[in-house]
Amino acid sequence: MKAPPAEYGVAKVALPGQGESGDHHLVCAHHDGLLVAAIDGIGHGESAAAAARAATSFLASHADEPIITLMQLCHEELRSTRGVVLSLASIDASHGLMTWLGVGNVQGVLMRCGTSNGGGQEVLMLRGGVVGCQLPPLQAAVLPVSCGDTLVFATDGVKGEFMQSLFGLESPQRAADRILERYYTGNDDALVLVVRLTGIHP
Repeated sequence: MKAPPAEYGVAKVALPGQGESGDHHLVCAHHDGLLVAAIDGIGHGESAAAAARAATSFLASHADEPIITLMQLCHEELRSTRGVVLSLASIDASHGLMTWLGVGNVQGVLMRCGTSNGGGQEVLMLRGGVVGCQLPPLQAAVLPVSCGDTLVFATDGVKGEFMQSLFGLESPQRAADRILERYYTGNDDALVLVVRLTGIHP
């Protein structure tokens, strides 16, 4: 597999008392660029983790599919599980475009290169539902992206105020660790995925 046109960092924690987290992530190169996902299995513990693992595996093996098709196929694949909430972004590196889509409450924000403290941001519009159980009407948004832009996904164990604390020059792993440490709610699994786009050539 070719190297992804990005660098990324991830930080995660399981709900205290649970053996594993139901929050998973994916950063996967495909022929046009990159597929990025943050997945939150419904509930906690082993069953939530199993649903999230199933979603992650399916998305990785179908990363070249158009994003709405991919979400619909994933929904069918997960019907035998308790389901997940999920946000996806597909980056077309050669054309400088990102298509993203969210079902449930996995927060997403794109920070433009050279901005900080909540400025120059695009926020993912989320639609209620559960992938594998109840899929809403799907509508993806398409945004231009540039080298140095930063995509952040955070599950609902992370307070939404994190969006006001993003810094363009912070390394992805340091940003993920800081956001989780500062904004973890303490009452759920939590995951923060920070992806800096480095190989965009529009």
